[in-house]
Formats: sequence, C-alpha cells, structure tokens
Amino acid sequence: MCLSKTIPSLVALATFSITCLSQTSKHDFYVCAAVNKNYVIGSKIVTTSGLHRNDESGKWEHIGINDPSIFAVSFDPRNRKVFYTATLNGALRTLDGGKSWRIMTSWDITEPKDICVDPHAPDTVYLAHPGGIAVSKDQGMTWLRLEKGLPNRGKYTQTIEADRARKGRILAGCETGIYLTQNGARSWRRVLATNETVNDIQQSPHNPQTWVAVTQSSGAWASRDNGQSWIPFPDVPSGAALYNITFDPTNPKRLAIGSYTYGVLTSEDKGETWTTCNEGLPTPHRVWRIGVHPDTGRLLASVYQNALFASDNFGRTWSQAGLEGSAINSFVFLPKERK
Repeated sequence: MCLSKTIPSLVALATFSITCLSQTSKHDFYVCAAVNKNYVIGSKIVTTSGLHRNDESGKWEHIGINDPSIFAVSFDPRNRKVFYTATLNGALRTLDGGKSWRIMTSWDITEPKDICVDPHAPDTVYLAHPGGIAVSKDQGMTWLRLEKGLPNRGKYTQTIEADRARKGRILAGCETGIYLTQNGARSWRRVLATNETVNDIQQSPHNPQTWVAVTQSSGAWASRDNGQSWIPFPDVPSGAALYNITFDPTNPKRLAIGSYTYGVLTSEDKGETWTTCNEGLPTPHRVWRIGVHPDTGRLLASVYQNALFASDNFGRTWSQAGLEGSAINSFVFLPKERK
C-alpha cells in the first residue's frame, strides 16, 4: 500500500538470474555489491562480492575483483575498459575492463566513499573520502588533497558528482553540507549547510540546471540554479537515513528516494507530492540503494542484505529480481558500445 504526502512543488555475482534487462537494452547495468550467502562450516567458500554486470542473457557477470567493500565505480567516457572504483582499501583502477587492477592511492587516502571522472577532462578523477577530497589529473597515478574552502573540521565527504555540462564544476556532499567548485577543486564554497552528512547528490538527466540531494537527518533538497542555492522538500521525512535519490530518465516528472528507515519514497509530479511505496518489499524496509533503468523506467531497489527488487509501476508493487543476500552500494547504467 502507498501512503501519500503533499509538499510544495520543488523539482529530485556470478550467475544470479534477473529480469530487469531485455536483450534490446541500450545500457549495461553495473552494480557494486557485497553478496553474502550462508555456508556450511568446513566447506569451501567461494564469494562473488565486488563489481557485477548484467549481460544480454539476463545473468550477472562478476567483473574481476572480489571485494565486498566497493562503494562506487566511475568510467572513462573515452574507453569503457578504463574505470575506477572506490573501496575500503583505496581507489582502484583497471585498464583492461576488470581483468587486472591496481591500487592507485597511498596510505594517507583510505576508505573512499565515492569517485567520479570529469566527463570533460577524463584524465581528472575526484575522490570523496573521510579526510576530505582528493584529485588526480593523471588517471589516478598521483593525487593531491584540494580542500581550500572546506572546514578544518567536518570535511568528511560521502558523495561527489561532476557537472556533465561544464568542465571542472563539481559538487561534493560532506558532513557539514554541500560544497561547490567551479575551478577543478582549486577552491570550494559551501552552498548548503546541513546538520549531518549529505549522502547523495544527483544532476537531472532532463535539465542540467536541476540538482537534488538527500542527507542523513536533514531531509531532501533541490536546486534549480545549478547548485547555487537549495530549497528543502519540507514533508519528506528527515528523521534518519535518506541514503540516495534518483531521477527517472524516461519521465521528467518522476523522482525516487531510498531510505534505510522509510523504504522507498516516490514522486510523480516533480516533487509536489510524495508517496511511501513498500508493498512487496521485505520488512524492515531497509533500502540501501535505488535507481531507474534508463531504457525501461523500471524502478530498482536494493534491500540491505536481502536482494534486489524491481517495480514496473514505479513502486506501487515490488518483486524480487536477483542478487539474493546482497548489499548493493551503487548502480551504474552505461551506454552499450556501438558495434
């Protein structure tokens, strides 16, 4: 059952079978997942945590690295065989599509939470980590801490997102708010102050001027002026744990929020009204990650240490869609290579 709320308009592996993707999909579906199964004591343990890709047959393919702590992945737009992951051990890079990997960060930059490649300057990589923000301008070979404008205390950074419309323009979600750079991280300024960590920031696929964000306990926010100023969604629950937010690439009116406390919240009118939609999800509704497939509009939700769930009616009902026993940290939809 869906419960409605009204708010002012604001405009936000291995081989598990899945039915999320069709053979005519224009995008590959990647997930960063820790897959946990029950094992018999004394038996051989074969784990499949790490990065997974959904192939044309509807199966999941495990991509190279076996690491349960991959939090995010970002691809080089010039060459999809080159991509980076943020893991508990640091930033990793592959140049051959995941066959081999190299740790690119040193001991002083650990436990990164997010990573992004600047689409306008793909040699430049931005890394969000507990100590702040690090930047590489040579594909991860060397890193600099570029934090001018961040506070001396309170610069723990959970999420970082590159503006697809402008080179060197980046938004970062920290424990004290959202920070913006327009000069490739040479300096930052705070554009939104929050009481607790900003967990996710997303740019609209329909209008690059529109951004949305969710926080640990300061609610959900929207910006219509390219991140310069922010307005709260006043009736979105703000008690705890709004983990991420997504736009529907197939419908500019749709937004969805994933929450460890409240489950799934959806809007079909650019944020004017919100609905709690958890019918078919296991209890408790601990939604770890949410996303929308750009080809079909199918809404996907990861319920923590349970499975991936899918909805073809934007959250009104849900069904299990594979990756049983997993905790999915992020979704990435990557356009397929042209043959």
